[in-house]
Amino acid sequence: MYTQNTPVHVKLWHRDFWLMATANLLVTMAMYIQLPLLPGWLMSATGCTPGLAAVAVGAPGVGIFALGCFCSYLVQRYRRNMVCIFSVLVLTVCLYLLSWLDGSAMLQADGLLIVTAIRFVQGAVFGLGQMVLSSTLIIDTCESFQRTEANHSAAWFSRLALALGPLVALVLVPYADFGTVMIVGAGLCVLAVVFIFSVKFPFKAPEDVVRHVSADRFFLSQGKWLFINLLLVTTVVGMLLSIEHDASFYAMMILGFFLALLAGRFVFVNADLKSEITTGLIFMLAALLLMLSGNRGAATLVSPVLIGCGVGIIGARFLLFFIKLSPHCRRGTSQSTFFLGWELGLSLGMSVGYGCTYGDRYGTVILSIVVSCLALIMYLGFTHNWYVRHKNR
Repeated sequence: MYTQNTPVHVKLWHRDFWLMATANLLVTMAMYIQLPLLPGWLMSATGCTPGLAAVAVGAPGVGIFALGCFCSYLVQRYRRNMVCIFSVLVLTVCLYLLSWLDGSAMLQADGLLIVTAIRFVQGAVFGLGQMVLSSTLIIDTCESFQRTEANHSAAWFSRLALALGPLVALVLVPYADFGTVMIVGAGLCVLAVVFIFSVKFPFKAPEDVVRHVSADRFFLSQGKWLFINLLLVTTVVGMLLSIEHDASFYAMMILGFFLALLAGRFVFVNADLKSEITTGLIFMLAALLLMLSGNRGAATLVSPVLIGCGVGIIGARFLLFFIKLSPHCRRGTSQSTFFLGWELGLSLGMSVGYGCTYGDRYGTVILSIVVSCLALIMYLGFTHNWYVRHKNR
């Protein structure tokens, strides 16, 4: 967390910050716990093709944009913690509905349409909840000089959820059906609500003029090139998640995330600014090349570690780029833009993986290599220099 001018403040890690960061982890895990099970369950229960299942898989990537333009209005019109709590509770209901549909006759008749609609609503409320949580609630628990570190640290909890959510699902599979796993996801949301309720947030008077529709706390237009570059990276991650993996894959990804944390703390402290994203993409390309060799011994253990390490390094640096690109008053907007690029890329990648290369591990990896190379070329050839010219601090 001491990554190139990102200081460490021990006082940041107090009770309220821990509660909010853990709530962030739990809500994100509840979304990601569905990833390894939902497509197979949907194809088995409804008989739909992988291409149609890809629509339901990718629906949250569209849904996350549905309520973002109302975020600024909602957090000023209503208490900001209650907006987040309401969003998480709706997500809880959506997960419960997926559990209730498991084995229901409705699933046979209009299952694909119903599940796609539920997934879209999940994306909408998850997007709103995360925008409020990351752009407002988490930074409200700390002092102003700690906000960059607070954003940087809390985002690591979301990254860990990318592996923890699927890991929990796969660990439960031998003992529980899909519906039960969704109930577990709903339970994570309820626990997150309890944590958010446990933190007291002072009342803040709304601005004199509050617009119903606004890009504030939603999308930072001047960060569009960072957004596109991040989108390419997370699309690769989404495609890799569309490949069937066992629990050990996600466990080794977690190890990779912790190595990325250590690298940020000790390796990249005084390194060249472009070194982190370049190194992260090289790690991802190395992991993809190892995956081309098939399920052979150490390659199956090393490749997910490299993926976790690469994604962790890239995610941490891109987030700081977004924060430093924005004016101080639009820090929350930069957070939301990073979140949108991250989630849209994951959804797009999984949709491509299931819709275009399902069952073809070799084809998915080759396509991932191509997109990774595009991301690296774009970053080295354009994005980095553009960022250096336009950053605000």
